[in-house]
Amino acid sequence: MEKTGKHKKRYGLVGRNISYSFSKGYFSKKFENLGLNNHSYENFDLTNIEEFKDLLVQHNLSGLNVTIPYKEQVIPFLNELEGAAKKIGAVNTIKFSPNGIKGFNTDAFGFQKSLEKKLKLYHNNALILGTGGASKAVAFVFEQLDINYKFVSRAASEEQFSYEELDEDIITSHQIIVNCTPLGTYPNIEDKPDIPYKFLNSSHFLFDLIYNPDKTAFLKSGEAAGAQIQNGALMLQYQAEEAWRIWNS
Repeated sequence: MEKTGKHKKRYGLVGRNISYSFSKGYFSKKFENLGLNNHSYENFDLTNIEEFKDLLVQHNLSGLNVTIPYKEQVIPFLNELEGAAKKIGAVNTIKFSPNGIKGFNTDAFGFQKSLEKKLKLYHNNALILGTGGASKAVAFVFEQLDINYKFVSRAASEEQFSYEELDEDIITSHQIIVNCTPLGTYPNIEDKPDIPYKFLNSSHFLFDLIYNPDKTAFLKSGEAAGAQIQNGALMLQYQAEEAWRIWNS
C-alpha cells in the first residue's frame, strides 16, 4: 500500500502548448486510484525555458516530466544527469531530492519496452524521422538492440539522410521507420512526414511516437501498404510508470 503522507506532493509536466497532454490525465487518475489525495499533477506551459527558473522558485515540487521543446534545453538547470540521460542528451523526467535536481530519460525505457516484442529477425535497419530529444532516445535504444539506424532531417549530412534523398533502395532496406516529429498530431491530423510511402511493404514496421490521434496519417499510409504499425500510447504508459518509480525510489 502506498503511503499518502500529510504534506502536499506536486508533480507536473513542463512543455509548450501542452493542454493536450497525456500525462496530466494519466497521473491524476493514478493518484485517484491509489487514494493519494495529497498528490496533484498539473501542466506548466512555458513560453521559453528561462521561465523554468521561476517555476522552481514558486512551486515546491516532488517531480516533473518534460516534453517538447524543452527535453534538451532543461539540462543546464539540473544538478546531475542519470547515465542514460547523459548519453542521450535529453531529459523527460526530473527528480527533486536534498542532493539537488536530477534528470532522467524514460523515453528510451518506454520505447524499448513497447518495441521489443514486435521486432522480427529481419528488422535490423531503421530510419528515425526527426532529430529532436525524442529521436535521440530512440537512437539510444537501437544501439542497445544492435539495430543500425540513420536519422532523416531536412538537411543531409554524413550521419543523416535528407527527405529528398529517400528513394526505393533506402526505404526497402530500412524495415523500421520511427516518426519522432510532431507531424500528424491533433488537430493537424492530415499531416505526415514526407517520405515515399509507395515503397513500403509488409516487411516494414512503422512506429509513431504520436498517440493523438490513435492512428496518424503516417500509420494509415503504412497500414495501407501492409506494414505493421504502432502508435506511442503504450510507450507513454511505460515511461510514465518508470517516472513514478524514479520519483518514489
